[in-house]
Amino acid sequence: MTASSPRIPDTRKISDTPKISDARKIPDDRKDHPVTALPALVARHAERTPHALAVVDGDTTLTYRQLVTSARCLAAHLHAYGVRPGDRVALLMPRSARTLVTQLALWWVGAACVPLDPAHPRPRIEAMLADSGTTLTVGDSKLLASAAGTGVTLALPEDPLLSGEEIPAADTGPDATALVLFTSGSTGLPKGVTVTHGGIAELVSDPHYVTVTARDRVLFHSPTTFDASTFEVWAALANGASVVVCTTERPSFEDLAQHVERYGVTVAFFTTALFHQLAARRSRLFSVLRTVVVGGEAMAAQQARAVLRAFPWLELVNGYGPTETTTFATTHRVTDADCDGPVPIGRPCAGATAHVLDEAGRPVADGARGELWIGGSRLANGYAGRPELTAERFVEHASLGRLYRTGDLVSCRQDGVLDFHGRADDQVKVRGFRIEPGEIEHLLREQPEVDDAAVTVRRPAEGDARLAAFVVAAPGPVPRAETLRTRLAEQLPAHLVPDELTFVERLPLTVSGKVDRRALADLRGVTVTEDRAEPLTPLQQAVADVWSHALGCEVARADADFIAYGGHSLLALIVTDDLREELGVTLSLPDFFASPTVAGHAALVERALLANHSDLHPDAPEDTDGH
Repeated sequence: MTASSPRIPDTRKISDTPKISDARKIPDDRKDHPVTALPALVARHAERTPHALAVVDGDTTLTYRQLVTSARCLAAHLHAYGVRPGDRVALLMPRSARTLVTQLALWWVGAACVPLDPAHPRPRIEAMLADSGTTLTVGDSKLLASAAGTGVTLALPEDPLLSGEEIPAADTGPDATALVLFTSGSTGLPKGVTVTHGGIAELVSDPHYVTVTARDRVLFHSPTTFDASTFEVWAALANGASVVVCTTERPSFEDLAQHVERYGVTVAFFTTALFHQLAARRSRLFSVLRTVVVGGEAMAAQQARAVLRAFPWLELVNGYGPTETTTFATTHRVTDADCDGPVPIGRPCAGATAHVLDEAGRPVADGARGELWIGGSRLANGYAGRPELTAERFVEHASLGRLYRTGDLVSCRQDGVLDFHGRADDQVKVRGFRIEPGEIEHLLREQPEVDDAAVTVRRPAEGDARLAAFVVAAPGPVPRAETLRTRLAEQLPAHLVPDELTFVERLPLTVSGKVDRRALADLRGVTVTEDRAEPLTPLQQAVADVWSHALGCEVARADADFIAYGGHSLLALIVTDDLREELGVTLSLPDFFASPTVAGHAALVERALLANHSDLHPDAPEDTDGH
């Protein structure tokens, strides 16, 4: 097709409809409803169906009336403490019903919520607090004492407040900031995306791209710092459905399946990497779910087809969208026919617009590759405290208005469906997390023993993506790889710490003098020299065999460290599930990472087997004297 073809999407809004006869007036998928603040959406259901179930948190339940009453009372408590409209308040607490109540209370009083992850290192939390301009950190008293850093803190009541003083809701407009969510930054610092009330409300109000009704139960298992949690919580509460909170800090495959089964979950979001593993195992949770939304990376057609054929009733939605576009910008309901090739990312949803443009911001022809620019009413306000970066990424297009440059390469089919073709820059995605390699490289180069460094993604097997760092050592003694990884872990969250770290004499370069990341990805990762002097016990050997299968390399030492061998959180899920199937023992992820060696895991397995054995003999005499 030539550049003068009438089908070029010059100012076209690619829309969630197959009809494109009038390219300039294509409606998006929104239904006729006013965009309003999130507290008003939830309060509306509290008025209409006050006794309907809103939140399930273990054995604790909240109806819509109880949820709103508790949020209003907590809002009064926060207001009395001095929180006012426009304030930014950090939230530090485990995933629970209290998390939902607190977010709603902050919005009720007119403040923005800045979720923090208690697992993040203190320096990163302090950087987030500074960048976001928070005036107060609220949450769990123990976490506040250990991880909140400097600044004013307020411990919140442990139980929901179901009675007390209430205040009227603040007059919050759609452009007001609701959340500040941090993503990886290329300068060595995270950047906080300011997501608006209107953006979230439009995403979740009576959505056309996914089925969520008042009869549904939606699983909430993502970290509150991850934008997927916005969908998990507020798509449910904006539509009268129930939120099922997975309170396990790091749920295993079995934990997720048990939560879905026990509480009758019907809708769930999974990162692409997690979905691929669940699909490969034909997880029984698919037999309970009606709708699965997947996002974060390119969906594998083989795994999508396997799930659709094994569970033909399933509504499988492929969601795409950076945090800057409020969780999902485009969606596609996947069919078996889609799996004949790469699964598309679909059409814009819920008020978003999409434009495929060249480097100069001009439209490209249908079928041609270009950068995806997102527009519409759900764009974030920008980056907290970063006006220059905001101006760079959120641009005023001469004819299309305000757009966000995604940096992703796509092409548009004749029917308006978008296909994804990767990144235009060095940014990568690993296990659903958006990662700027420059952030990690910056910290590595600051180490006195390091001359240069480059970070990329290595894929030793299908569905296994590993963040790999390649380091050129400075003159002098070469540091241990684990020493550098430990230093990075003191400043970065776990998903930004490289799974592998390899020392090289020099970094491969392209003809233009840039680091050749394609050549880096082809280099071998960490090589571990095995010492077989100490034979493994039978139980240690069984654990080592499971490790070897998951890690893709032979493990033959009792002191072998899971992280040093390239293990990461998703591989840990695989290992714990394999141990459960092979040995009949379930290890929690906290225990798994507390003793991440073959010997440590074997000891945990032995302890669990002995406990199971004692359960089988309840009449056995108790050892009361310690012998």
